[in-house]
Amino acid sequence: MSFNHPLLLLTLLVVPVAVGVYLLAERRRMRYAVTYTNLDVLASVVGERSLRRYVPPALFLLALAALCVALARPERSTLVASDRATVILVIDVSGSMHARDVKPTRLGAAQAAVRTFLERVPKRVRVALIAFSSEPEVAAPPSTDRDVVRASVDELDFLQGYGGTAIGDALAAAVQLGKQAVKNQTGPQTIAYTATKPSSLVSILFLSDGKQTRGELQPLQGAQLAKAAGIPVYTVALGTPNGILYPFAGGFGGGGAGAVPRRIPVPPDPATLSAIAKLTGGKFFTARSAEAVQSAYKELGSKLGRVPGHKEVTNELLALAALFLLAAGVLSTRWAPRLP
Repeated sequence: MSFNHPLLLLTLLVVPVAVGVYLLAERRRMRYAVTYTNLDVLASVVGERSLRRYVPPALFLLALAALCVALARPERSTLVASDRATVILVIDVSGSMHARDVKPTRLGAAQAAVRTFLERVPKRVRVALIAFSSEPEVAAPPSTDRDVVRASVDELDFLQGYGGTAIGDALAAAVQLGKQAVKNQTGPQTIAYTATKPSSLVSILFLSDGKQTRGELQPLQGAQLAKAAGIPVYTVALGTPNGILYPFAGGFGGGGAGAVPRRIPVPPDPATLSAIAKLTGGKFFTARSAEAVQSAYKELGSKLGRVPGHKEVTNELLALAALFLLAAGVLSTRWAPRLP
């Protein structure tokens, strides 16, 4: 915890002063009590010297201490949303995303998870969307308009292709888009921090359900580009090891009446996606169910787009002081001795 006005912590010296005044008042009260001649009545008023008689004064001192600390404007270290942050969502839309080992389909589960992510990520963080199969395509440029991104997510069904999986090229496209987003940032910055690399400003959330089958760059070559740019890549391997795709012999789709169904294994490649996350300083998630991919995107929605910063807790201390004062007043009223 840090303080905007640390010198004002000297006001805490009033706490021991208040303790001294209280003890002095207690001694004077006991000195004058012996002048009261009816000792039986006095004993019934004073009662036993239980510890609870010290509770209200202790609560008052705690309230006083909280108020003194609040004057110094305390702050705690936390992650705060950045106006200049950009999160780039990269979604695999290759043919294997038709597989139904994750309900309703792998793509359907991914779309639902992205919608959850958009609800959790801070509103002033820019979000972009890249869809890829054999080559990447920017489905939505970086924007704070969540409706634009949601519309692009809904259209992923129409972008779904069957040409293969180009993980390395998709990473390269995301890195390029991230660099461009940082370069184009010209708005006011509400959080004070220093960033020499895009790592403070850009994050990539990469979801795929298969191995690299197409593309010019290998997955770790794309990851090296992200590492060089200081952009962490958070990866999600979607699907089960026994995932099966059922296209028809005549091609993907419904096929004719005489089409012969085939079984094509489509397991994810967690080893490669884990290596990408480790190399770039991100985090790897494995998702074998719709619930698991939802959980991953919920966690990342509460984390990405934030930078180290400070949050003032003055109001919390004022509320705590008020609570202590209220408790002290109530207990003083209930436990105060009364004349018979």
